[in-house]
Amino acid sequence: MRKKNDLSLKEALQEMLQEMRLKPGLDESRVKAVWEKVMGKTISTYTANIAVRKNVLYLTILSAPLKQELLFGRERIRKLINEEMGEEYIKEVVIR
Repeated sequence: MRKKNDLSLKEALQEMLQEMRLKPGLDESRVKAVWEKVMGKTISTYTANIAVRKNVLYLTILSAPLKQELLFGRERIRKLINEEMGEEYIKEVVIR
């Protein structure tokens, strides 16, 4: 039997992350970890920098042809990362 103030471990961790303002940093780390899984080892090799600011994913790509190809697939990249994270976290993808 649960008492009124009992929380599940998941609920308690989510509340702690929100209260201590750790969620944005954790989400950025999750995006970086998901990048290689979603895009593959070859593309992640040519990725110099991955940053997330205000739900916008900024990518620095070293190869010009790959950069051009990824520019056309920005919406697909956004969808794949959001699916992997299980929430609508990334709103836009900017490729430099």
